[in-house]
Amino acid sequence: MEERKKIIVICGPTASGKTGLSLVLADRFDGEIISADSMQVYKNLDIGTAKATKEEQSKAKHHLVDFLNPDEPYNVELFTRLAKEKIEDISGRGKLPIIAGGTGLYIESLVNGISFTDQPTDKTVRAGLEKQLEEHGKEYMYQQLVDIDPEYAAGVHQNNAVRVIRALEIYYTTGVTMTQQIAASKPKEKPYDVLFLATGFKDRSKLYENIEKRVDIMVDLGVLAEAEYVFKNKETFVNSAAAIGYKEFFPYFYGTQSLQQCIDELKKASRHYAKRQLTWFNRMENINWLYVDGEEDYKQTALTLTESFLNK
Repeated sequence: MEERKKIIVICGPTASGKTGLSLVLADRFDGEIISADSMQVYKNLDIGTAKATKEEQSKAKHHLVDFLNPDEPYNVELFTRLAKEKIEDISGRGKLPIIAGGTGLYIESLVNGISFTDQPTDKTVRAGLEKQLEEHGKEYMYQQLVDIDPEYAAGVHQNNAVRVIRALEIYYTTGVTMTQQIAASKPKEKPYDVLFLATGFKDRSKLYENIEKRVDIMVDLGVLAEAEYVFKNKETFVNSAAAIGYKEFFPYFYGTQSLQQCIDELKKASRHYAKRQLTWFNRMENINWLYVDGEEDYKQTALTLTESFLNK
């Protein structure tokens, strides 16, 4: 039986240092980084997605970043397929695949070997759901998902109408929830030997301080111009128009809120997103939490854990 390929997964909430840690490990262990982020795939959307800078990307080869136009779809099915191909390529060249990102569904689906083939599509059901969305709004549709499948809903933002409607469509077509489908799609054996490293803070308030500082930096760097670009193309930029980092500025462009109100809303939305990420990663098995505000040097701990994992 072929030995399973070893991969490193760096996960955790937003603004917890995942990018920096991935660069440290890539440098020490001759690794290449595969982004597990649902928004960093889009070209010209750099600041609002907290994409690694050009300087950071020059320090290690990055994959699944900056390769789609903002009007192109991206989802967990496409991510898992592309990420598998990248892992094969990177491992085949004798380098270490490092999966880094905060989209829990993407990471969990990849490491568990979830198959997304043959998902049913019913145009009549979908049309009915889209009509409900138009008449009642995103919050109403999201609440349906919460009632039907609270576990899956916990990893989906209520503004992500694409994922909400798809999950509802599958349920109303088959009677099976996304959580049940994902569980049924897991192979008997997981495809990779994985070391999970999660960055976080023992003191939650310090994470929130980091998030607020990051938002202020994003504003200074010009995120408003990116948000306006998304706003002007919101009908076709479906994924990014629902993304935290852009939609919070829409009321400013509509003239219904001040810029400061929108910035405050972005900070609030980012804190709430971090809470959802923590909930997702805390329920995953075999996570090694590395605390940025802990007594130990979390980067050194990560290096030690990785060294031991690769040599076992």
